[in-house]
Amino acid sequence: MQEQWRIQMLPIQFLFLTVYPVIDMRLECKSKGKDYPPQVHRDITKVLELSITRWELKGLDSIFEPSQFTLGVKGALYPDRRGTRSRLKGLLEMNISFILPPMLALVPEEVRSNVAESVLQRLVENMEHKVNGSLLADYREFQREKQKKSSLRL
Repeated sequence: MQEQWRIQMLPIQFLFLTVYPVIDMRLECKSKGKDYPPQVHRDITKVLELSITRWELKGLDSIFEPSQFTLGVKGALYPDRRGTRSRLKGLLEMNISFILPPMLALVPEEVRSNVAESVLQRLVENMEHKVNGSLLADYREFQREKQKKSSLRL
């Protein structure tokens, strides 16, 4: 099973700019150990893989847009069952590269580095919040549908 969602992330503010990231995220459910990421044990029953297929940075004036910007995100969510305990575990790998626009090249290196680290941290937290929130909402809906079907059978 594979689905794709467009997600409008929370705004990210840095220096004097506000950017509104929009991403298209592909979700794919895998099972029975087939094509699992290398870090996930084959005895895990199901894995939900996620990757960003398209992205857009809204709100940037053209003078602040980087001339080159690439964003790669891959991740996986899966159940980790140990005895009677069960929890959701996840992996996330993010690669970002860009060339600064000339206007931002005037900002001192240390400031740019701190800002970049802060922006990346907020982006990861933002993605985690959106994914976890969507998964919980979908799971609640699944539970409601399951209960409806059970009550109809009685």
